[in-house]
Amino acid sequence: MTAPRPRRLFFAVTPPAEALADLDDALAPLRRTPGAPRWTPPDRWHLTLLFLGVVPPGRVAELVAAAAPAVAATPSMTLRLAGAGRFGSRRRPQVFWAGVTGDGDALGALAGRLAAVARGLGMPVEERPFRAHLTLGRWRPGRPGDGDLPDRLAGYQGPGWPVAEVELLESHLGPAPRYDRVAAWPLGC
Repeated sequence: MTAPRPRRLFFAVTPPAEALADLDDALAPLRRTPGAPRWTPPDRWHLTLLFLGVVPPGRVAELVAAAAPAVAATPSMTLRLAGAGRFGSRRRPQVFWAGVTGDGDALGALAGRLAAVARGLGMPVEERPFRAHLTLGRWRPGRPGDGDLPDRLAGYQGPGWPVAEVELLESHLGPAPRYDRVAAWPLGC
């Protein structure tokens, strides 16, 4: 019998299909542009609230239980994907992302409560401030990248949507990366 394996987990909000399709349409003219990043498929687009990294299998149930009140304390909120930017410099871009507008303060407070839950369980949490974004692609290190490309989406405004739930997702790396849902909680319940 094999021992349960550690799991790569993160909390996220996934925009609805209509919002993702609208962003995908706006991004279409940029996909084959020279210097474009390696694009993330739309079925993997999400807003990461807190990346936990590797979580021992025996800790997952207590994480799920402890996260429920943190999510329940969140008022309803509406978000919109809007604008774009990059992490890294223009000359050495790293990540191409779409921005988020709407109830950003409530989203940030939720991310903070989830971080407090993880810390309370003794899990390591990054100390950098939360910045809501949706990763669209990553430039490969050492290859030419067009760091000005996000400017072409600067005026993008997608449809607004009410956030329905928060998910705890497991990330599977490899040749066919995917995310599997571990748990989900409706907002404000």
